[in-house]
Amino acid sequence: MLQELFTPSVQHALDLVGIFVFAISGALLAVRKNFDVFGIAVLAEVTALGGGLLRDLIIGAVPPAAFTDLGYFLTPFVASALVFFLHPHVERIQVGVNVFDAAGLGLFCVTGTVKAYEYGLGLTASAALGLATAVGGGVLRDVLANEVPSLLRWDRDLYAVPAMVGATMIVLCIRFDALSGITSGLAVVTAFVLRLLAMRFHWRAPRAWNRRSEAAEES
Repeated sequence: MLQELFTPSVQHALDLVGIFVFAISGALLAVRKNFDVFGIAVLAEVTALGGGLLRDLIIGAVPPAAFTDLGYFLTPFVASALVFFLHPHVERIQVGVNVFDAAGLGLFCVTGTVKAYEYGLGLTASAALGLATAVGGGVLRDVLANEVPSLLRWDRDLYAVPAMVGATMIVLCIRFDALSGITSGLAVVTAFVLRLLAMRFHWRAPRAWNRRSEAAEES
């Protein structure tokens, strides 16, 4: 099914672009945390490949694609080297990096959901694993950097919700036998646009209703 949505060469190219951009975000966080070159590379690898690795281990697609495709494994090192030497310039184009990151989010939530379904998971579980594919690397990145994961923080723009919407669209298409290149592309674009709008207008998920705590909130 996944092969029917994109040709293998297109799928591979899109994966590499997503991996590269996710790796950039991991490497930039490592620089901000004053990590050494090894730490930069590790955080880049984890951010770029963590979600897909988690998905493949859960569904039994072993060895995971991250270890069978040299391009997947080496791309984060390229991103690490770029950030290591040029991080002031990369920081200046952070908006552009965020746009590509949003595109990677949309792509991975869709391909992750489809691959999970191909390996026999139900619709709900497939959507959950599509979400994990899209955001799992970022969660691992933040944990290793001793940060509260971004998708759990109220003061960060919506990140997981756009991926959830994209994954849900895919399982609905599967349920009603409407999955095609067009509908999957629409799911990617929807998640991508929602993430861009969240960044533009600072959309955030609601906190607990009638919250009584007046404790100081982290910025």
